[in-house]
Amino acid sequence: MRIAHWILGLGLAYGIAPGPAHAVVGGHEGGPAAAATLMVLNARGGVCTGIVLSPRAVLTAAHCAAGGTELRIHWRAGSEPMLVPPASVTLHPEFNAKAVSNRRRSIDLALIRMAEPLPARFAAATLDDGAQPRAGSPVTLAGYGVSQEGQARTTGSYRSAPLSVVEPYGPGHVLLWAADPTGAGKRPGAGACQGDSGGPIFSGSSVVAVSSWSTGPAKRNCGLLSQGILVAPQRGWIDATLAQWGETARWAGGR
Repeated sequence: MRIAHWILGLGLAYGIAPGPAHAVVGGHEGGPAAAATLMVLNARGGVCTGIVLSPRAVLTAAHCAAGGTELRIHWRAGSEPMLVPPASVTLHPEFNAKAVSNRRRSIDLALIRMAEPLPARFAAATLDDGAQPRAGSPVTLAGYGVSQEGQARTTGSYRSAPLSVVEPYGPGHVLLWAADPTGAGKRPGAGACQGDSGGPIFSGSSVVAVSSWSTGPAKRNCGLLSQGILVAPQRGWIDATLAQWGETARWAGGR
């Protein structure tokens, strides 16, 4: 793998352009459980977010890791960028890379196993095994994605945004949908955008879903609805996969 791919990805992530690097359109700097997140880069120049489940396990969106592309797990150690190859990647068996075009159900989750433990600065996220938040419930979406759609150089900082659960097609058993509670309507509001895939959606202090997709008004891709895969229904797969690696996840709100 040519190092230029990763240098390009870092350039995009850290804003080799005027102005600071940000993430999450319409969000603000910081957010819950920042120590439980990092970045997932791929050799095609893609940027995603990952959620730390244990010292050797990271949860992200499957589309970030699919297609056999080479990955690097990324964080900064002081001023030094770290680019660590994973030991292995396991996609959810029900992930469908063509789900959107084929209008098929897809469980867009992947687990990444690290060869060596992550640094002590990282803390495992707590996953929510309680009841799905219903329409109107507050959630917080966070990630390292762009703060301005179409401007890749605005990735790289952990940002978050308060959203509300919506049920555009009724309550689901796979997906959580959320939108800006200010009701942006025809103009872009807060929400997920490129680079936030794989990032956490919190209900309280626990991760209730993993960001997977977004849409926007007026032919935009961001700023209207944010979609995530609920983690509680996928607990069996998450726990079984981690157990094969000798790892465990933290769960709260058990049903």
